[in-house]
Amino acid sequence: MAAWTSDELDRIAAADELQIASRRRDETLRDPVTIWVVRHGDDLYVRSVNGRGSSWFRGVQIRHEGRIRAGGVEKDVVLVETDDAGDEIDAAYRTKYRRYAAPIVDSIVSLEARAATLRLVPTTTTT
Repeated sequence: MAAWTSDELDRIAAADELQIASRRRDETLRDPVTIWVVRHGDDLYVRSVNGRGSSWFRGVQIRHEGRIRAGGVEKDVVLVETDDAGDEIDAAYRTKYRRYAAPIVDSIVSLEARAATLRLVPTTTTT
């Protein structure tokens, strides 16, 4: 797997939202969904607000692959489930999205959302 370039990290992390389409078993892409993205160190993370039971998260678990688009970057990715303890990624979400009402931000730092944290890892294929 490839690493993010510094430019890609900066551009994606600066975007408020990320479009992500998970890959089906037949390798076609599902319809993209809009999701909040944060950077922590040299990694990018997304979370399902509705937790592991959401249809989007269940779709991701089929192949753990997809395509993202944010900040003018479009890239194929592997979606890696994390054992997110939450504190550092929660802090990144709270800092980035502090302009939103507390209940909105609280939904993305909830225990349910923490359990559905995915790290985005770029693949060598880009479009």
